[in-house]
Amino acid sequence: MVKVAVLGHGTVGSGVVELLLKNKKSIESRAGQEIEVKYILDLRDFPDSPYQDKFIKDFNIILQDPEISIVAEVMGGLSPAFDYVRSLLESGKSVVTSNKELVAAKGAQLLKTANQHNVNFFFEASVGGGIPIIRPMHQCLAANEISEVAGILNGTTNFILTKMIEEQMPFDQALQLAQQLGYAERDPSADVEGHDACRKICILASLAFGKHVYPHTVHTEGISRLSLDDVAYADSFDGVIKLIGRARRLPGGKIVAAVYPAILSKHSQLANINDVFNGILIRGDATGDVVFYGRGAGKLPTASAVVADIIDITKANCTSKSLSWEDSSGDNVEDYKLSPSRFYLKLQGDPAEARKQIARCFGDAEYLARPGQPADELAFVTEEMTEHELDRRLEELQGVQLKSMIRVLDY
Repeated sequence: MVKVAVLGHGTVGSGVVELLLKNKKSIESRAGQEIEVKYILDLRDFPDSPYQDKFIKDFNIILQDPEISIVAEVMGGLSPAFDYVRSLLESGKSVVTSNKELVAAKGAQLLKTANQHNVNFFFEASVGGGIPIIRPMHQCLAANEISEVAGILNGTTNFILTKMIEEQMPFDQALQLAQQLGYAERDPSADVEGHDACRKICILASLAFGKHVYPHTVHTEGISRLSLDDVAYADSFDGVIKLIGRARRLPGGKIVAAVYPAILSKHSQLANINDVFNGILIRGDATGDVVFYGRGAGKLPTASAVVADIIDITKANCTSKSLSWEDSSGDNVEDYKLSPSRFYLKLQGDPAEARKQIARCFGDAEYLARPGQPADELAFVTEEMTEHELDRRLEELQGVQLKSMIRVLDY
């Protein structure tokens, strides 16, 4: 019998315990032996819980119990999660987690610790909720040289953008609706400013390219400055705006990584992923583009991925060699402005003079239009160039004001 402990009884933690009890027979048949939840660590009391006898408040009980071989960390955050997980691995206990902040910041260190103590540190639930992505990348796609990873990695922002695109709902109103429905937190900054997507692309890039990618090295923008005008101009370009996290390998081996809003063609594989769903594209040399799609968050989808990791560890007899990457000093990430793309620009100024300036600085621009477009507003899409080149050309513009800039990507 395998005895497990669960750290945290919030949304995901309660889902993990629920699945382990509700689907006990099928889970144990797949694992090959019985699995028992012995402890649930939480500072709160749950007097009405059917398993109230399992709750404890002292982490050291779990750490010092030789019967516990697997621990699910579903508390979130770096403290005390990092110290807890490191201590568990050092004591010979495997850990599974849904904690993207922990993996993005400390993944290389914790994977090394797990390897040194012949245990496992698994984190399928840290990216994409219930979407299988970590395991397929390090197992099913192992024969590929992966050149790029990109995707819609945050369900909250995707829901907001869907409302803006399909119902012409302003950002503030769409955010309020997301909060009312429980998709967005009271403080939504981690989602709408792109930090959540940044952590996830860091994990995917670290696994894809073999060296740790730290969040502070990844340029990150959110969606809070997008307007319905931008949505309308994108539509006239036969495109939609999505928040994209992406990491691409350069010829020299370094990568460029970033999170930002981007205009995608409506024919893109990622363009029609709407509402709270996520979509992740892996570009391999043997498979071409492979897209993973599903609910990126939620109690049971995320708990499903946590429990799947518990099953895998139950069947394993040593540490996983394929789920690993090296630590880095951050010099593996190149300047994101070296990555070329086309750009949507919205300018304000005297229309005749603005067109002269655009022709002088950008050549044959592709102009866009929207209903109700003011006479002094011009929007266009540039030819492909790096962002350094874009910055240089923007500096040459005279007598016009830049109101919006959005990358135009090809997926």
